[in-house]
This record gives sequence, structure tokens and C-alpha cells, in this order.
Amino acid sequence: MQKVLTAEQMREVDRLTTERYGIPSILLMENAAHAVARVITERLGGTVKGKSILILCGSGNNGGDGAALARILAVQGAYIDVLLFGKIKETRGDARINFGVLCREEVEFEDVYMSNFGELGEIQSQEEYYEFYLHTGQYCDVFVDAIFGTGLTRPLDLWLYNIIHDINFANEGPTFKPRLTVAVDIPTGLNADSDERFAEPIRADITVSFTAPKPGNVLPNVAALNGELIVADIGSPEELIDAQPSHLYLAERSDAEAWLRNTEFSSDSYKNKRGHAFLIAGSESYSGAAVLCADAAMRSGVGLVTIATPKSSKDSVASRVLPEVIVRGVSESESGAIAEAAFAEIGELLEKTDAVAIGSGISQDESTKKFVERVIENRQQPIVVDADAINLLSPFAGENHPVGETPPPLLSKEGSLLLPLILTPHEGEFLRLLGTTDKDVLHDCVAAVRQFALTHNVILVLKGERVLIGEPSGRVVVNPTGNSGLGKAGNGDTLTGILVGFVAQAVQFKRDIFETVVAAVYVAGMAGDLAEQKYGKRVMTASDVRECLSEVFSNLEGS
Repeated sequence: MQKVLTAEQMREVDRLTTERYGIPSILLMENAAHAVARVITERLGGTVKGKSILILCGSGNNGGDGAALARILAVQGAYIDVLLFGKIKETRGDARINFGVLCREEVEFEDVYMSNFGELGEIQSQEEYYEFYLHTGQYCDVFVDAIFGTGLTRPLDLWLYNIIHDINFANEGPTFKPRLTVAVDIPTGLNADSDERFAEPIRADITVSFTAPKPGNVLPNVAALNGELIVADIGSPEELIDAQPSHLYLAERSDAEAWLRNTEFSSDSYKNKRGHAFLIAGSESYSGAAVLCADAAMRSGVGLVTIATPKSSKDSVASRVLPEVIVRGVSESESGAIAEAAFAEIGELLEKTDAVAIGSGISQDESTKKFVERVIENRQQPIVVDADAINLLSPFAGENHPVGETPPPLLSKEGSLLLPLILTPHEGEFLRLLGTTDKDVLHDCVAAVRQFALTHNVILVLKGERVLIGEPSGRVVVNPTGNSGLGKAGNGDTLTGILVGFVAQAVQFKRDIFETVVAAVYVAGMAGDLAEQKYGKRVMTASDVRECLSEVFSNLEGS
């Protein structure tokens, strides 16, 4: 997991890198420019020679990164135009040094051309930009946004706002030719420290951020505007990042890879060593949810999967679920949902299984509510709570401990698990858990997730455009995988199955449950992304996502 830093924390890391380790700040700027140049070169097939690149710069350090980038790409054979929104004489420090290089007389290296800054390079009005655009800038292979980076703290001036709007429109117009749009650190228009938009942001294909991601790179509602996020190491020591007081993290591919290594199959692996997942799912009207959940769990690598479902649903579930899944019918209410009396019937299973998932398609009535409460109150293993079980527990009042008091760990020093609850609501269900219909409470969704996990001593998985995962210590992790195609029916059940399968394996292998949840959500999102590539968002289904798990595991375990 990568720690996510605010703009101020990032400036502190840069300052300490220079002060404590003697790495000059201009070298950090040079490293940043080279990192962006490498990304551009890679995306253009390994060379920038002969490519037309337009770099828009501000007068701060982000613009300095852009000026250094211009020099690097020009020397590599690209045709460079650089526009500074401001005056060169107003630039300061390291940025001034790099702009100074570009202001010198024209320099030619064989067939390499590096343009100098003349009056054309200093843009201070919409009219001056249009003059450039009409004569020079109507097409480029690469467009680079190095205007503000993390330095934007207020709405843009109207003339600059209009220019950005026209840039975005030009990318969509009928005469548009494909070009690569790269943002340096964060797209102009976004607040680096939140999901706020100061203006219509430049729509990036790729954002290259430095040292650590910023909240504006990763939070729901704005993450997609960054395009693909690449975090480049420019030389700051890791210990300076670790020392920053941030509790927001970004999940990484390496988290999933490490979890799979730690739970890999050995020569003596067999079903009991791989974990036993127990699902309480389905009802007369929603047997399909039980099937989706169980099939996903079976594909997760777990050794055994058992479903408890109402007796009237047993045949429907058993006829469609994978044959390896054990299906057990239990007592039901008049509405065809699991009844409270079923608790006594599953006691033996609850003692033998490693993880439980409850909620997928169980429906809602008073007897089912009492059953869910008894399962959770008497739990002997971690429980994943989803869908109808969440609604039956809303508003959530259990698992409280005093705010400010350190919650008990999810894994004891001896390695024994401490029976966490893992709640997996979408936004509407989360509001019900909070006991409100006021969506404003989710304005700062990270804070809302953190506070709920702290208050109730649970792991909270808030589903949405970017899944947020909170734990009782206050840490919140943003998951970067997945897409809007996962918003279709059945994908919540599939995620629950993957989660309970991973958690059951974690119990057997004595792995940290929170890290397990992070890995499971990352893998589920990867499967969704692969399904999108194969079928498209319009066509992809939850079953497609499940069937993509095998390729995801092969990809992660083969790297």
C-alpha cells in the first residue's frame, strides 16, 4: 500500500530530502521531468523522435517540471512547443533556472530542434492562446499539462478556465485526432488535497505523480479524471514518506501479489488447509444471489464452500451452483426467507468453518433479522456482512467502543484472529447503517468511512466508483481497480464470495484480515477490468467477472 500525502506533506518530504540528505531540489525536479519523459517515450513506442509535443506550463514548480521536460524531450528528437501562462521573469527558484535554459538562443543538435521562448511563449490572455493555436498548435502528438500541479488552491481565472474548456472540447470535436494527454502530478483544475474541483479539469490519459499519490489523484469522483495513475520515485527516502501523519493509502498490485505468495499452494495442500467458507444466502425470490456468491467463493482458492439456504430454495441453488459447493437447506419463514429457528440447525457448521458470509439474497423479515443478529452475536470466526443483512442491521449500533480509545487489533500477537466484522455496503446501504438519508454526510467519504470503522470496530468496505476500505485503527485504503461495469446486479454477491473465500484462507494461513480484504477487493476489481476488456461494460456480467479470476491469478502469480 502506498501512503497518500497532501500537498503540504509532499512539500515537507521534498524539504527534508534536501535538508537531511543533501539532495538538491533542482535534482528532484530533474528526476521528475525524466520520469515523465520515460512514460511519454514508452507510450509512443520507445522513441519521441519526430513527434510534436505541446507543454503548457505555469510559473511555479510544476511549470519548472514542464520546462525541464521540454529540454529532455527536445534533445531526444521531439518537436517542442512550450507555453508559459505568465511571464518568465515572474518564475522563481528551480523553475526559473529551467525556464532560463529554454530562453537561450536556439540550439540545434543535428536534426534535433529545441524552441526558445519568445513573446509567443508567454500567454497572459485567451486571445494570445488562440493566436498560438491558429498558427501552430492545432495538432500535436502529445499534450502535457504542467500548469499548476499541487499548487492550485483557488478557482482559475476566467480566461484560463476558458482555455482549458476549449482544450477538452478540442479533444472531443469532429476534427479531433487522437493524442496522448499527460498531466504532471495532478490535472489542472483539481484540488490536490480532496475530491474538489476548482474548475473543469484537464482530462488526462495518464497522470505522473511524484513520490506518493495525492488525495486528488485517487479519491472517488476525481480518480477517473487522472486517467492511468503512475507514481514515480524521484529520490526521496521512503522513511520520510512513512513519517508523514497520513492514514490514507492506495492499494497496489504488490499487495495482491504478496497475499497470493503467502497463501500459495504447497505440495501438502488439501481442502482443510485451504479454509472452509460458509455462506448464508438466498431466499425463495433471490436464489441466484446465493449461486453467484458461492461460485465466486469456490473460484477464490478456498478449500471448501458450504451454503445454508431456505429449504424451498435448496433445489434451485443446488441445480445451478458449481457441483463442488455443498448446499444445505434450513428452516424458513412464511415468506421463504431464512428463519430464526435455522440458527440451531447451523451450530455445527459455525464451529467448523473458517469464515462466514451472510446477506446475499436472504430477503428481509423479522425472523430473518433475529437470525442475522444471533449469528453475528455468537460468531466464532470473521463474518462478511452484505446486502440484506446490512439492511436488517441498520441503523448499525453494535461493536461500539469509545472514540479515541485504541481498538483491539484484528490479529493478536500470538497470531489468533479476533473475529472482525466486515461490512460491505454501497452508498445507499451505508446511509442506512448511519441511520440517515442525508447524502451530505458522505461529502467527505474518507472521513465517514474512517469514523464508522473507528466507532464500531469493524472493517468497512464502501463500494462505489473507487472502493474505500476502512479499519478500526483509522487507516483507509482506496482501491484503484474496477470500473462502472461492476455496478450491475450480482457483482456485490460476487465480491462477497471472493471476500469470504480470501478470509477463510487467511484464517488457515494466519494472515492479517485487513490486508486480506484489501487484496480481495483489488483482485475482484482486476477481474472486473479484465471482463470490461473482453466484453465491454454494456455486456459484461457478474458471472463474466468470476470467470476472469483464473486469468487474474495467473497474471499476479506469474509476475
